[in-house]
Amino acid sequence: MRTRESLGGIGLLAPTVLILVGLVLYPFFYAIWLAFSDKTVGSPGQFVGLRNFIYVLGWPQFSTAVVNTVVFTVSAVAIKFVLGMAVALVLNQQIRARNVFRAFLLLPWAMPAFVVYLVWRWLYDPLSGLINYALIDLGLITNPIAFLSDRNTAMLSVIIAHVWRNFPFYAISFLAGMQTISQELYDAAQVDGASRVQQFRHVTLPGLYHIIGVVVLLTTIWTANAFEPVYLLTGGGPSDATMVYTMLVYVMGMMNLRLGEAAAVSTLFLPLLIGLVLAVTVLLQRKANA
Repeated sequence: MRTRESLGGIGLLAPTVLILVGLVLYPFFYAIWLAFSDKTVGSPGQFVGLRNFIYVLGWPQFSTAVVNTVVFTVSAVAIKFVLGMAVALVLNQQIRARNVFRAFLLLPWAMPAFVVYLVWRWLYDPLSGLINYALIDLGLITNPIAFLSDRNTAMLSVIIAHVWRNFPFYAISFLAGMQTISQELYDAAQVDGASRVQQFRHVTLPGLYHIIGVVVLLTTIWTANAFEPVYLLTGGGPSDATMVYTMLVYVMGMMNLRLGEAAAVSTLFLPLLIGLVLAVTVLLQRKANA
């Protein structure tokens, strides 16, 4: 009977294992092999050792992509965290039409990324964009601003569009966590004379530590691997001002057809992403256990 149960369990797990091997493990190890080859589209590729890594590390565009990726990820995650927490605190209060606001909050996150970023591209347009029209009508500027064509504003513009689409995930997650915190804790804190800020610090935040850890961890990975906002808004420009590593991989692999070097870029960013995720995990875990 034990043998039959074991065989039955293996049979039930086999399809999942095959899917994981076919869709996760095989592409992962194949990409690592590509990083050590001179593979291009149309050629079989041969083993070249560390030549791709040496070339990529000496390429100025790679160092620019590293800096831009860190700036984009840290800034976007921080802004989404603050904005999502603020919105969650407001929607957790007893206000009119609270359920309606909660439903509309999900719209930016539920919309296709392609549609969202094309709309933001139109909003940023210096000739017909709504943002420039509004700023000129308010008398804040006299000449239109090329948000996506200026090195000084391009990265900030991409971050704002990305935050607008993704902060509802933070807000809904935090709001769900706040619903599980007992009202008795707030009543006890209020009786003890705690202010709203003190209640947030000593009651709300401790009750959300585990949710914060999961949300920040997941969104750090998603943000670091974001491709659509840069591709649809700036294409990595102007002058590599928004060239993140995902865009660099696309340019090298899909446009220049140099698959080996593109895989080397992805492989070099893997330790950075793992380190960033571990840092966030350790920091939040220490805070939760404090």
